[in-house]
Amino acid sequence: MEKRQGKLVVISGPAGVGKSTITRQAVARTGVALSVSATTRPPRPGEVDGQAYRFIDRPAFDALVAADGFLEYADVFGQCYGTPAAPVRQALEAGRTMILEIDVQGGLQVAAKMPDATFILIVPPSEAELERRLVGRGTETADQLARRLGKATRELAIARDSGVYKIEVVNDDLERAVEEVCRLVIG
Repeated sequence: MEKRQGKLVVISGPAGVGKSTITRQAVARTGVALSVSATTRPPRPGEVDGQAYRFIDRPAFDALVAADGFLEYADVFGQCYGTPAAPVRQALEAGRTMILEIDVQGGLQVAAKMPDATFILIVPPSEAELERRLVGRGTETADQLARRLGKATRELAIARDSGVYKIEVVNDDLERAVEEVCRLVIG
């Protein structure tokens, strides 16, 4: 009997669109695996290695980059983040479905290595609604908010123009969006 190859699902979207909430719910409801990213930043209070992130030092991160050990990676303000390739490939070879919740730039890197993955873009119902959600957080100054909105607009444009993200899920109703992502994940 031939072993079934697993399915890789990449979920992306700008800050404030609800991708983390949707992803957590999809994982809880479907039982699929969520990839754990590696980072060089130190753990925050309460973070456990191997759950939120795999915490590694910069030399180990650089060695993985040199060995093509990441599906995607980025340096963000001096701290590195990446998706280790080995656990994802092992899960897929074992026939499991694996979700990556990453930004669009990371998704495009994954598409170059694994073009058969399913790429889902979580989008807000409107720019005004995205702004309302970000304002509702109450964590940013007006300048920071303007930068976030600009980044979100650019990220959505890049995703759409890339042709990689063929599926968009509008998060206008959280329950409906979660159900739609669950169908895509198990389908």
